[in-house]
Amino acid sequence: MNVRLAILAAWLLAGVVGVRAETVSLIKVTGAIGPATAGYISRAIDVAEKDGSQCLVVQLDTPGGLLESTKVIVQRMLAARVPVVVYVAPSGASAGSAGCFITLAADVAAMAPTTNIGAAHPVDLAGGGGDGGEKKGDDVMSKKIESYASSYIEAIAAKRKRNVEWARSSVKESASITAAQALEKNVIEIIAADVPDLLRQLDGRKVGERTLSTAGAKVVEIPATLRERVFHALWRPEVLFVLMLIAIYGIIGELSNPGAIIPGVAGGIALILALYMAAVLPINLAGLALIGLAIALFIADIFTPTHGVLTVGGIAAFFIGALMLFETPEPTFRLSLAYIIAGTVLTAGFFAFIVGAGLRAQLWPVKVGRETMLGATAKAVAPINPAGGKVFLEGEYWNAVSDQPIAEGQPVEIVRIDGLKLTVRAKTS
Repeated sequence: MNVRLAILAAWLLAGVVGVRAETVSLIKVTGAIGPATAGYISRAIDVAEKDGSQCLVVQLDTPGGLLESTKVIVQRMLAARVPVVVYVAPSGASAGSAGCFITLAADVAAMAPTTNIGAAHPVDLAGGGGDGGEKKGDDVMSKKIESYASSYIEAIAAKRKRNVEWARSSVKESASITAAQALEKNVIEIIAADVPDLLRQLDGRKVGERTLSTAGAKVVEIPATLRERVFHALWRPEVLFVLMLIAIYGIIGELSNPGAIIPGVAGGIALILALYMAAVLPINLAGLALIGLAIALFIADIFTPTHGVLTVGGIAAFFIGALMLFETPEPTFRLSLAYIIAGTVLTAGFFAFIVGAGLRAQLWPVKVGRETMLGATAKAVAPINPAGGKVFLEGEYWNAVSDQPIAEGQPVEIVRIDGLKLTVRAKTS
């Protein structure tokens, strides 16, 4: 009996130890695809691999993003040791532009009802803006980028055995389709109402050498780090525009009002952040040059009697420059007219009132302090010679010296101040 009980206990213990709750990792990616998003997805794949998850589900809703960041994501997904499932959700979401590349690169592609995918034409997605060059040069560059994007998405679709023809049309013709059409055209494999429904449909599916066991699996969400959330929030044209204005206001405000310190520090920090973001956002250099010209016109108007003509020119240059700063049909990179108008008005007011007042104040003659004594007239209250003497000035007696003898009571002019001693000369008129 004891032997039977021991065997039964050992069998039960082995069964309990052998049971392991399956887990599925989940991340939610929304907004434009950029460096912060690429870092988040790459880190999530690392975590899912380390935790031994059945798969990593990337819930995606994006209008597009940078091609360079998209390449980083695609490369990491293709090299992942854990199955990656891209799920375009919730209903109403889209996998536009860069999102189309990412979805096609998944081991399993899924979409929620009433979602769409496509429009992967590479409009300024390479991470740099125009330079105001000739249109012919721009057309050649656009064709090169389009050709590259087309071959890249075809290779991704072929790798995952999805519809290569449609993938090509998503780039060449900006084709966009619904979830139902995507399933019919072999662009995706699953339409799921929500994550639990997705896991039920994934259960038993073979991905490479692994058969997924996801029914009833525990979903573990991998949250974005604070750094990833901050940089993802900052990575927007509006934020770059505001940072640029803060840099302009802070640095020029510090130069026009030396010693304020805080404006200079704030402007310096904003400038560094703006330069970091400008390295990845599609900045138009012609727009940036117009904004620089506007600043020069605002400052020049302070020193020249143009009756505001240069300020009007500066306002026009700044407004046009802001319009051109993110000149792209891609909605992700457009700067709204509200930001442009507000930025133009604030900048014009800043230079007209704050910078103008500060610079003009620096040109005023000194009205207080020891410097005001130079050139002033005083009265000798004792004979003055090279050895010494005294004068009375502004209610105080001062020691004074002079190269030429000066009689008591004679008016003198202050020519130099050395500590508490004045150098004077006889007032001739």
